[in-house]
Amino acid sequence: MNINNKIKIILINIFLFLIAADANASKIIVASTTSTYDTGLLNLLNEKFYDQYNIRVQVLSLGTGQAIRTAKDGNAEILLVHHKASEEEFMNNGYGEKRYEIMYNDYVLVGPKKDNGKCTSVQQKLEEIYNNKYLFISRGDDSGTHLKELEMWDLVNININKTNEWYLSVGQGMGSTLLISNEKKGYTLSDRSTWIAFNKRNNLKIVCEDFPPLFNQYGIILVNSKLNKNLNYKDAKKYIDWFKTKEVKELINNFKAKGKQLFYYNYN
Repeated sequence: MNINNKIKIILINIFLFLIAADANASKIIVASTTSTYDTGLLNLLNEKFYDQYNIRVQVLSLGTGQAIRTAKDGNAEILLVHHKASEEEFMNNGYGEKRYEIMYNDYVLVGPKKDNGKCTSVQQKLEEIYNNKYLFISRGDDSGTHLKELEMWDLVNININKTNEWYLSVGQGMGSTLLISNEKKGYTLSDRSTWIAFNKRNNLKIVCEDFPPLFNQYGIILVNSKLNKNLNYKDAKKYIDWFKTKEVKELINNFKAKGKQLFYYNYN
């Protein structure tokens, strides 16, 4: 047998071993927001979890509203989302067994670079956008960010009408919404982590930040196993318990993009 054939046999055996090892791994599904997935945070955490527990984690990267509906249908063991009112409703209606506030970041209002006006409050900036009919790009996808945006308009008693020419509801994730905003030089609301990791923003800048209404809390929820007899409750609980450890705290707090921290662990 020549050396090339030996190498081929070795590689085939390694491949078959990896397939067999993966086949023996359990699996859980996490329905999560786009920000935790698109930034790469969940990939990092899930690889560490697999290394320790031999449990694969499949991520459904969705807006918060869609992620919650997926869990209600019994199609995910874990929810990782960021709209507290929706999460509490989910729990109160018996869809979840346990909920923990696990980490946070904040939202930023971004807009065209030519905007040199001072932002004294996010309410003031939204009124300025509305009064001048500056183009505003809304995710319009029932995500946590979209729901937060609607709450912001409510704060200033502005009723949003999707037929208004200045208000563009795109029904897209955060990355696509930022792309459209950058192309059209419009305003939009973004979670800071996606904004930091986002590269194609040459026409945009942060125009309003660091105000209390822009706080962005993430919650992790163990879905009620009674929703679907096929839910892997045992391994999902391991995942939830692991998220409460010092190891995960350090992984989240040390996770950065472009030298900047994206999420801040706050489970206690």
